[in-house]
Formats: sequence, C-alpha cells, structure tokens
Amino acid sequence: MNTKTIAENRKVRHEYFIVESLEAGIELFGTEVKSIRAGGVNLKDSWISIDDGEAFIKNMHISPYEKGNIFNRDPYRVRKLLLHKKEIMRLFGQVKQGGYTLVPISLYFKDSKVKVQVGLCKGKKLHDKREDMAKRDAGREIERAMKERNR
Repeated sequence: MNTKTIAENRKVRHEYFIVESLEAGIELFGTEVKSIRAGGVNLKDSWISIDDGEAFIKNMHISPYEKGNIFNRDPYRVRKLLLHKKEIMRLFGQVKQGGYTLVPISLYFKDSKVKVQVGLCKGKKLHDKREDMAKRDAGREIERAMKERNR
C-alpha cells in the first residue's frame, strides 16, 4: 500500500490522549480532491460527530480549487465519513458513556483514495500538558548532553 500524508492535526497530540485510532474514508467532490492534492486543506479545530448513525467531520477547511469555478463547494461544509455501522455504534457508545472525543488526526492518500485517521481521544488536563512538556525538554537535554559527550 502506497500512503502519502497530506495534512496532520498536530494540536491533537498536545490537547488529547489518543486511546485508539482507526482509518475512515471520506466523501468528497472532484474539486475538493484536486484542492487536497494541491495541499489546500487544514484540520485545525476540526472534530467528528455522530448524527443519526452516521459519522461527519465538521469544521475541516478545504480551500476552493482555483480552476473549479461553479463546481467549488463551501470550504467548511460538513463531510460524511465512511465507516462500518458497527464501528460507528461502538464509537458512539464510547463517546456517550466514556467521555471521549472523536478527532481527525491526519489526512492521507492510500493509493489514490483520500483517508482520514480518526482518533478516539480523552482530553488532557493542564498538569498533563505540563508533564509532557517537561518530559520532552528532559529528552532534549539528554540528547544535547550525549551529543556534547560524543564530540
């Protein structure tokens, strides 16, 4: 399988603990796919909701395609995610009972199809974020010390 990452929601790893991730297809129009190929997509502040047994990605921005004229769609329109019914119902149960959130982690091409990596996430508290930052800083200090020592 040939995969190429298009966009990544880097804010997710800072704001949430990712409990589980799964792959989903996304329903797009032709001009949207062309715009995605040109890199005109932004996942920041987007989320996934489940309405009437179907999953939808909301607030994902796909820039209008320059050569698309009348075929361009609204950049922030709600787009349907393609998942199996059992997966949707399982995720819905966890979101309702467990206090989890569904967030798009990344958007990528798998062969010629656009796929979304969906994360089932639990929100981080402020002290969790500080702890992660401290670990990251400590790791950097260790790397620097090792680099200096090996010179």
